[in-house]
Amino acid sequence: MLEKLSSILKKTTDKIANALFLDKEVVESLVKDLQRALIEADVNVKLVLELSEKLRKAAYDERIKGLEKKEHLIKVLHGELRALLGVSRKIELGKKNVFMMLGLYGAGKTTTISKIAFYYAKRGHKVCAIGLDVHRPAAAEQLKQACAKVNVAAFIAPEEKNPLKILKHYQKELEKYDLVLIDTAGRDALDSELIKEIKAIAKEAKPTETFLVMPADVGQTARKQASTFKEAVNITGVIITRMDSTAKAGGALTACAESKASVVFIGTGEKPHELEHFDPDAFLSRLLGMGDLKALLEKIESVTNQKELEKTTQNLKEGKFTLRDLQAQLETMENVGSMDKIMSMIPGLGQANVPKEAMEKQQNQAKRWKHAINSMTQAEIENPELLEKQTSRIARIAKGSGTTTSEIRALIKQYKLLKEMVQSQGKIAESGTFDQKTMMKLAKKFGRKMKGRF
Repeated sequence: MLEKLSSILKKTTDKIANALFLDKEVVESLVKDLQRALIEADVNVKLVLELSEKLRKAAYDERIKGLEKKEHLIKVLHGELRALLGVSRKIELGKKNVFMMLGLYGAGKTTTISKIAFYYAKRGHKVCAIGLDVHRPAAAEQLKQACAKVNVAAFIAPEEKNPLKILKHYQKELEKYDLVLIDTAGRDALDSELIKEIKAIAKEAKPTETFLVMPADVGQTARKQASTFKEAVNITGVIITRMDSTAKAGGALTACAESKASVVFIGTGEKPHELEHFDPDAFLSRLLGMGDLKALLEKIESVTNQKELEKTTQNLKEGKFTLRDLQAQLETMENVGSMDKIMSMIPGLGQANVPKEAMEKQQNQAKRWKHAINSMTQAEIENPELLEKQTSRIARIAKGSGTTTSEIRALIKQYKLLKEMVQSQGKIAESGTFDQKTMMKLAKKFGRKMKGRF
């Protein structure tokens, strides 16, 4: 997500912090690098020039000296970048909620509905969708298929060409849900007919939120779209899709901030769980390599099987740990995303200079371990010590999973280490001894063992 901009922002902050003197040459070099990165990210040139002048003013302020000047400059930079991203808006659900999705053709409304359905269903809400796009061929069927993938009900009437009739037909069914997502028609542009239709649906459905869905690749055009929709149909927020695949995402985000239309969610990939609540502070923190732990925990929660999680949690409390528990952890991390995505969200690791090849190697290793566990018998999964007693089992598993015997042995070593850690934690919890001396002893013990491992 905006990798080039992120890289330049990190370098700029480091340059300011490490500079012996903030002379004119250093300041102008920093400003030029920043201008180039922001313009490449499609941020409005006027905004870029305004930010540049504020940085120069802060750097050349003679009232601030030495270290204080560098701290002041970094603070100004952070503050101005944060201002470009707009205000944060968290959606609080009531007892009955109706979200109406608006947008032009190809914005990704239907896919976004399935993601929002998944997002809230995972948080314990009873969610459904209704298809009121009566103009685009196969729109109803597409909505039904998208919702089926996330196990959410979708009410459609493919033959009906009046959206209000569809809404009235399913009114009693919709009352059974605490969140109803409405898919509406799009156009090439916001014309009078579309406005009329949207207003009629809004009058009947009484949406608690009206979201404009826009792809990030519209860039600065997002400002005009957001302003026009806000004026015509009073949108309450914006959802930006395809944040992972365009350099213009900076333009879309800052353009929405300019038009005073708060970005509420961002789509960061194609999978159902790749939707995030947009928090400008956390987003900037990630861009600067400082992580976004909250988003990572939300992402992990959204891909975690609750039953498996409860079972694993109970095992951990009892000091038990099987290969199936390890496999569940590997699957969760695989679903969360690539290793570099995960690292970018962990404070301190976003700036870590870990070679991409090493991360890919580790990710591939985790996948191969998962395949190896699938090739084991139930007895081997519950009691991996069998593999050390009967080494012929290791050869069979390696052959069946397309791995090597050395990889299986590495997996067993990793499992034994994790099991020992879990059992130690269980003993600590049971005895109530959780003092600093005990923790330091454990950290030293497992720190040596973990060195150079997964």
